[in-house]
Amino acid sequence: MASNPVLIIGHRNPDADSICAAIAYADFKNRFSDRPHLSCRCGNSNARIEAILNRFGQKLPDFIGDVTPRVKDIMVREVVSVEPEATCHEALSLIDRHDVRVLPVVGADKKVEGMVSVFQLGEYFIPKLREPKEMRRVHTSVANIVRALDAEVLCSQDEEMVDDYYVRVGAMDVRSFGKFSEIEDVDPSKSIIIVGDRWDIQQRSIQYGVRLLVITGDLKVEPEILADAQKKGVSLVISRYDSATTAWIIRSASSISRLISSEVVFFHGDESVEEARRRTAGMAQPAFFVVDEAKRLKGIFTRTDLLKPTATDIILVDHNELGQAVPGADQVNIQEIVDHHRLGNLHTSSPILFMNEPVGSTSTIIADFYRRENCEPEASIAGLLMGGIISDTLNLKSPTATLKDDRILTWLESLAGVSRDELADLIFSSGSIILSQSPQEVVRSDFKKYHERSWKFSLSQVEELGYGNFLEHREALLGALEETRQAENLHFSALLVTDINTQNSLLAVKGDKDFIGRIQYPQAYAPDIFDLQGVVSRKKQLVPFITSVLNSLPDPMSYSEESKAKEP
Repeated sequence: MASNPVLIIGHRNPDADSICAAIAYADFKNRFSDRPHLSCRCGNSNARIEAILNRFGQKLPDFIGDVTPRVKDIMVREVVSVEPEATCHEALSLIDRHDVRVLPVVGADKKVEGMVSVFQLGEYFIPKLREPKEMRRVHTSVANIVRALDAEVLCSQDEEMVDDYYVRVGAMDVRSFGKFSEIEDVDPSKSIIIVGDRWDIQQRSIQYGVRLLVITGDLKVEPEILADAQKKGVSLVISRYDSATTAWIIRSASSISRLISSEVVFFHGDESVEEARRRTAGMAQPAFFVVDEAKRLKGIFTRTDLLKPTATDIILVDHNELGQAVPGADQVNIQEIVDHHRLGNLHTSSPILFMNEPVGSTSTIIADFYRRENCEPEASIAGLLMGGIISDTLNLKSPTATLKDDRILTWLESLAGVSRDELADLIFSSGSIILSQSPQEVVRSDFKKYHERSWKFSLSQVEELGYGNFLEHREALLGALEETRQAENLHFSALLVTDINTQNSLLAVKGDKDFIGRIQYPQAYAPDIFDLQGVVSRKKQLVPFITSVLNSLPDPMSYSEESKAKEP
């Protein structure tokens, strides 16, 4: 069972229905699902949302501004690393024990200095027949060899000193011993001799003054040999392994310092998985390190991790268009959609539950889920659902309101212990959005973007008790509309100001002159403000009207093309 909660989230710049539906649906899902569900929002609250939540003792859902999968979501946080002073033997032991292919090399300050891979280690141990001397060279110290062999130390000199040494097994006749060193021009002080119970070879090695004499097979050393070694300054240890195994282990005691690759590609945890896929395409690096600003190691990932399905699951409520969804929604798993708007352009990679019903509010659909399961929501949840329905249908006065909205609202009244009219008074008298927020915030408060043919536009809506506040701030609001249009690269942006008392609206528009010229409603107060008598619903009245106007126009230029055309 997945442990991450499923995120239930409404559209950007949420209204009351979007917030209330998300909270209530999370409550519903948590009653019937083993997996936790969490209500979220991807925009700011407003006075009406706060009034509803405060009335029923509910907290505002957590803000999630982006669900784009990030590198930090896929990386392995418990990373097996190795120090720059480690030996090949220690690195190989870690690789074998933890079944990894790459080890980041991390210094004492936790900063990444490079990496060493099983491939680099393998290449180091592959015999190089054309360079037999190199095959016997090790870059290490007596202390490293002792640790690798778990050897018994009889005597040692300068055991921490790291240098290049050459390994040889003393298997020949004593008369031949020493000729190889002369031929290869290897100083005895750079030699490591591996030998069994050959007293003569042991004695000759000490006479030559070799760096290290290793006695294999866990054999005993005669006191005379030990005394001579101490007198001559020769390190002497006993290995429990046979000569062949001892030789291999000593070679593995080489320091990894000369194998460390410093050409490493780093990532930061906040980089998107999609960007990581692009950056790693064609790279030979077997794994990639995630670091902070100081290059301290935070995690590791491979190409396999980049191909794994995302662990983020979401449910969209009160919308079904990507342009209105939380950023990154197209890169995660959309499990369900519950909505009451027109169908948008959203696509999913696999079948999902899609509940789309022509009612006045998404909260109506959520409440009906409870009824279908013969389940009554708690009074606070019932009150939230009432708030969503009342807000979205203007207390059933909107043309989007249906008989089902009315019936559901009656059922919820009996559970919440509050009448619809009492709650409507609270919601619609909770304060003017135009007075409580900046012009830009007003335009963005219930803001939706649309894509019709080649036309791109936005429609915002606010409900007010009369037009006085709007008219007082109309110049600033028109300026905010134009700023929004340019920032979002749209052909036009519009704000629908609905008078709750009269059930009429004013439409303020900035942008494409051809479109504005086709608006058939009478102008009011300014050339770009229109009086829409009887229009209160963006979904059912305004969007179909705008769509019909756009269908009568040719495809427009993009905003950038329009700007270039105006240049002298």
